Amino acid sequence: MPLKRTPLFTAHQQLGGKLIEFGGWEMPVQYTSIVDEHHAVRRSAGIFDISHMGEIWFEGPKALAFLNGLLTNDLRKLTLGLGQYTHLCLETGGTIDDLYAYRVAEEIYLLIINAGRIDADVAWLETRWNAFPDRAEVRMNHVSATTGAIAIQGPRVPEFIDALFPGHSLGGVTGVSASALAKNQIGRWDRDGQALWVARTGYTGEDGFEVVAPNALLEPLWQAALAAGASVGIRPCGLGARDTLRTEVCYPLYGHELDEQTSPLEAGLGFFIAWDKGDFVGRSALLKQKEGGLSKKCVAFRMTEKSAPPRPSYLVVVAEAVVGTVVSGTQSPTLNAGIGMAYVPPSLATPGTALQIEIRGKRFAAEVVKKPFYRKA
Repeated sequence: MPLKRTPLFTAHQQLGGKLIEFGGWEMPVQYTSIVDEHHAVRRSAGIFDISHMGEIWFEGPKALAFLNGLLTNDLRKLTLGLGQYTHLCLETGGTIDDLYAYRVAEEIYLLIINAGRIDADVAWLETRWNAFPDRAEVRMNHVSATTGAIAIQGPRVPEFIDALFPGHSLGGVTGVSASALAKNQIGRWDRDGQALWVARTGYTGEDGFEVVAPNALLEPLWQAALAAGASVGIRPCGLGARDTLRTEVCYPLYGHELDEQTSPLEAGLGFFIAWDKGDFVGRSALLKQKEGGLSKKCVAFRMTEKSAPPRPSYLVVVAEAVVGTVVSGTQSPTLNAGIGMAYVPPSLATPGTALQIEIRGKRFAAEVVKKPFYRKA
């Protein structure tokens, strides 16, 4: 089956991006080096193609009720133009996907979902939508094929973001400049008669903006962002830097920290479960986990002796016994140390606990540390 390509594929080729397969997509893993791109985002600015991710709109008087019965967080907390991180769970409490939900108008919500989960999410949502008693009062519009997104991340992005999106927001949170958007807010700007949405969310641990736009607008936006950010040293960045950046701040990646056999509680994401909002799919299983205790916990660990970088699927060993598995691991460019996340029994989840990580047949010392590894100043 041929790999899918985003509307920015030609731009990546022109910039010399090294292209790899990622979740069925042909995407750039790096342009110059992962370390250079990582440092650009930590120190100034970087731009990522995230057009492989999915977008689904829900609209109507019962959209809130429908979505709140499926998602773990509470959409009632969202004022106009605000978004939140949340999860879609199975009845078992396992995670179908982790996603962002934005309330862009009184009765309109935008979900941003993971690239590798588009088919699973849409099938699940459509099944629930078809069974929803007030289905006629909820409209579902899956637009991933015609919509894409870019992420512009780094501490110096606010210096040039208004040049890319002049004037004030026309929708979502209205009447503010792009640089005045607060964390998790989203606003609408118009370009060539088409609406595009600018959110200030971030997946890197730095200040950052995401732009969701029709496919035809993406390459002009990409080129304009590179030009506008040239004076601060903006760099195009690939999946490699995206992974090292998110690992340093312990943000989950679906298929690593989360999957259908793993709950948000086990992943350490219980903060995003609204227990008091009423029933939602998976609530009873999650509550049982919360009250009865977890069988595994996601911990952060740091290598304490020189080794090759830890990688996903490497074994975690304590006292000669295999006790867990690494789910994310890398060499941290910021800390210049091997870091990662792993699932271990709760008894081994306390910071300071000594572990060994089996790397290429040898075992190397590590210890559990408090999350995150990196926090911006």
